[in-house]
Amino acid sequence: MFDEIAVGSIEVLGSHTFTADEIIRFALKFDPQPFHIDPEAAKQSHFGGLIASGWQTGSWWMRLRVERWKATNAERAAKGLPPLKNGPSGGYTNLVWPKPVYAGDTVTYTTEIVGKRASASRPEWGLLFSRNTGVNQNGVLVFAFDGSVFAAR
Repeated sequence: MFDEIAVGSIEVLGSHTFTADEIIRFALKFDPQPFHIDPEAAKQSHFGGLIASGWQTGSWWMRLRVERWKATNAERAAKGLPPLKNGPSGGYTNLVWPKPVYAGDTVTYTTEIVGKRASASRPEWGLLFSRNTGVNQNGVLVFAFDGSVFAAR
């Protein structure tokens, strides 16, 4: 629960490899810019190759965050502990894509708890503040944002 989560704790959510086919499929639906959907046009762009949409990199953070949450609760259930409960997000800030994610890159996502406080209006809840990042296989930061989420106390 909220009180069990320590400021400074880091959780590796998992990794994902971005394939050319997946990048194109996602971009055709949600971000149809030439450097996301056309390998030849992407070669001629300032990126020099096909890259994933930033929104796609963010979608994978969310997917892995939810999968990790489910796995954590399964581990807790196996130990006879109650599940962790979270509420809505308080929002995100400082969203950046400092480097492109190219076809073939593997991004590893992590969440670090950077702060927490009890809710003044709802004492059964607290707020967790996090720094969320994605780094590629070379250790280069490609995605980051600060977030907050309500957690049951």
